[in-house]
Amino acid sequence: MKITGARNEPFSAIRKRALAQAGAQAGAGLQRTDTAGFLGLTEAELTPPVRAALQTLLTEIDDLRGEVGRLKAHLTEVEGLADRDALTPLLNRRAFMRELSRVRTFAQRYGAPASLVYFDLDGLKAVNDRFGHAAGDAALKAVAERLSQQVRESDIVARMGGDEFAVPLVQADRALAESKAASIARGVESAPMAFGDWSAPIHISYGICEITQNAEPEDLVAQADAAMYEAKRARRAAAG
Repeated sequence: MKITGARNEPFSAIRKRALAQAGAQAGAGLQRTDTAGFLGLTEAELTPPVRAALQTLLTEIDDLRGEVGRLKAHLTEVEGLADRDALTPLLNRRAFMRELSRVRTFAQRYGAPASLVYFDLDGLKAVNDRFGHAAGDAALKAVAERLSQQVRESDIVARMGGDEFAVPLVQADRALAESKAASIARGVESAPMAFGDWSAPIHISYGICEITQNAEPEDLVAQADAAMYEAKRARRAAAG
């Protein structure tokens, strides 16, 4: 950054302009090695008082750069929190819809198969009614943890709200998605959920739809949700 101006310009004006330019360039890696070139002054003009003032100015610029870095880090943290479900460590619906759109774009661009699996925790209302919402929250957390453990590290898992969860599967046509969803469900249901002195088995239902090029993300979620409720009704009917 090079600041030019009249040689008799008040230092306060130089300082104000330098800080303004430094703010614009705070993330650009400002170099402090050429003090004379920094302000367009000759070495003769850099008297001890001017050097001391410049040192103060450069310190303020460093402080400004550090503050910009802290603000950027805080913004990144806030954005991350805005994408997370309030109860579980999973993505929330807002973030999931954005990621689902990306998955659909990838499938469209590369002609790769992809599917959406929609999960529902069976019997959550009964748990809440009998043992309280703390037990229901514990069940939701257990399902969230087990879903995360059953998918690939690159897969996305989201809590869509209430007792519903979603997982898009890239490079998976419907047949492969059916197999994977069944495997995930078995993993989630493999052990009972414990809460205090009480424990109970976990059961989940799921529905699947293929991610097609023309379907909007909201339509895909609606299709998978409808398939999940159909599977839930079939399960109840089979149980008698």
